[in-house]
Amino acid sequence: MKFIEELVVEEFLPTFRSMLAEDLRQRGRTQNEVADLLGISQSAVSKYVHGEVDRNETLLNEPQVEELVERLAAGLTTGDLTPVDALVEAEVCIRQLERGGRLAELHAEAVPGLADEGHFDIHDPDSRLREAGQVRASVRHGLRVIRNTEGFARLIPAVGSNLVESLSSAQTIEDVAAVPGRILDVHGEITIPGEPEFGVSQHVASVLLATLQHGSGLRAAVNVTYDESLLDELADAGAVTAEFDAEADRDEAIGAALETTPEADVLYQTGGYGIEPIIYVLGTDAPAVATRLREVTGHQ
Repeated sequence: MKFIEELVVEEFLPTFRSMLAEDLRQRGRTQNEVADLLGISQSAVSKYVHGEVDRNETLLNEPQVEELVERLAAGLTTGDLTPVDALVEAEVCIRQLERGGRLAELHAEAVPGLADEGHFDIHDPDSRLREAGQVRASVRHGLRVIRNTEGFARLIPAVGSNLVESLSSAQTIEDVAAVPGRILDVHGEITIPGEPEFGVSQHVASVLLATLQHGSGLRAAVNVTYDESLLDELADAGAVTAEFDAEADRDEAIGAALETTPEADVLYQTGGYGIEPIIYVLGTDAPAVATRLREVTGHQ
């Protein structure tokens, strides 16, 4: 009796870890850095990099594993992925390989009686966990664009900005990733308090959820201070703008705006009693939203 999990431990992990360690070293990471990223000892990294660990040739040449290693090594090097994100991606790959993939084939070879049992649908590879990791990585990417956008600090309203992106089936703010504490302008410098988390945005996440509720398919948004010239620049760049009433019920006001202009991808309100005027730029994902703002700020 041999469980498929044994193959993961005995065959997949040594092969995968050695491939990833080798790729990370080739990208200039030190053995100590690789050890920290992979959660293993420096001596283990040394063995992996110097070929002192037996590797499964079938998995070594598996395109899905090769693609995974390249993607994770690149993401860990640039910071697009955290070690937790990489773990999620690796876990999903394992489940896919178990489900009628290379690991399922190796399992069938090890236990011939299983060959007629079909695919091994042990875990769901299309899980919320994987999507959540992808959304957080997307917001991090968008934040890097914002950090490198000259003049963004002056677009931050008094209440602060936030860059948000939702899961595909978002219903509440717990399904929306954002910056905890908001993006702030501190003496002309952009300050981002922490890593993207789910459920930490009330205001911008609520606006995004309202647009989704009323038929928008755009899953990301950022809020900036209202400026008529910026609004004009966005429109000149191809944005479709729509105004909503800041003093009315937010969901109803946004619904009314989208009913009149369903293709709107920039919403704005010009303020009210105790309400700061704000522009909300919407997009398919966080990097797309941040890039749109970067493209227009050069004209300001």
